[in-house]
Amino acid sequence: MDRFSSLRLFVRVIERGSFSHVGREMGIGQPAVSKQIAALESRLGVPLLNRTSRGLSPTAAGQDLYESALRILDDLEETELRIGQNRSSPAGLVRLATPPALGRMYIIPRLPAFMQRYPNISIDLSLSERRVDLVEERIDIALRVGPLADSSLIARKIGDLHMAVVATPAYLERFHMPTSLDELRSHNLIAGQSQGATQAWKFKYADGALLLEPQGNFRSNDAEDQRAAVLAGLGIGYGGRAMFAADIDAGAVVPILQNYIPAPSPIHVISAGGRRMPERIRVVIDLLAQICADEPSLRIAS
Repeated sequence: MDRFSSLRLFVRVIERGSFSHVGREMGIGQPAVSKQIAALESRLGVPLLNRTSRGLSPTAAGQDLYESALRILDDLEETELRIGQNRSSPAGLVRLATPPALGRMYIIPRLPAFMQRYPNISIDLSLSERRVDLVEERIDIALRVGPLADSSLIARKIGDLHMAVVATPAYLERFHMPTSLDELRSHNLIAGQSQGATQAWKFKYADGALLLEPQGNFRSNDAEDQRAAVLAGLGIGYGGRAMFAADIDAGAVVPILQNYIPAPSPIHVISAGGRRMPERIRVVIDLLAQICADEPSLRIAS
C-alpha cells in the first residue's frame, strides 16, 4: 500500500474508531486494516493509536498525523481536480458550519453568484447553533458569534452582530411600548433556548451589564422560529438585528429600548490551527467577509 493510501486508511480508522468498521467499508477485512496501521506505526517508530476494550483513540502522535494527513489529502484532492481537468480556478469541497439564521438568510442567497464564479467548488453546509469541533467533525471553516475561547484556532474577524429588541406595531398598540427594562419584564417575551436552557437577554445598564431571563409562553431553540413568533404578534423578541433587518425596513416590526442595547458581538470565521489554507477555502472566507461588509447589521462596528 502506498503512503497516500496508508494515510487515507489511517484517517478513516480515526474517524470510525474501529478496524472492523473500516474493513467493511473498504472490503478488505479487519486483519488487513490492523496490519496496515501496524506497518505505519513501525515505519514512523511511534504508536499512533490507543487500543482499549472501549475502542480506538489517537495518541498525541496519532492526532498530529491525523491533522497533517487531512491537510495533505485535501491538498492532493484539490490538485488532482485542478490538473486532471485542466482547471486554473480553485476546486474541491469546502465544509462550512454556520448558525442557521445567518446561513439561510445571508449565505445561501449569495451562493448562486459565487458558484457561477467558482463552478468547481462544492459547499457542504452544516447549520447548527452548537459550536462544532472542527477537527473531529472534519469541518474546514465555521462562523462563530461571540468571544472565542479556543486559542488553537486560526480566527479572522469579519463582522459584528448588532442586537435588537423588536415587536410588531399591533402588539405594541395592544400592550403598550415599554420604555424601561422594568416595564419590559411585564411583557410576553419570546425566549430562545440552547441545550434546554433559556438564553438570557443582555443589556447595558447604568452600573454595567444586566442579564434578563425572558419570561413568556413561547420558547424555541431556532432563531427563525423566534422571528416568526415575533412577526405573528406573540410577544417581544431579542436577537441579532440582521435577523430582523428586512422586517424593520418594511415596518413589520419596530425596534424598542435602543438605549439599553449592548455592544455588538464579534463574528469570526475560524479554521483549525496548523493547516495551510487551500485556495478553495480562502475564497469562501472572502465571500463570508464580503457578506458581512455588505450588510449594515453585520458590518464591523466603527
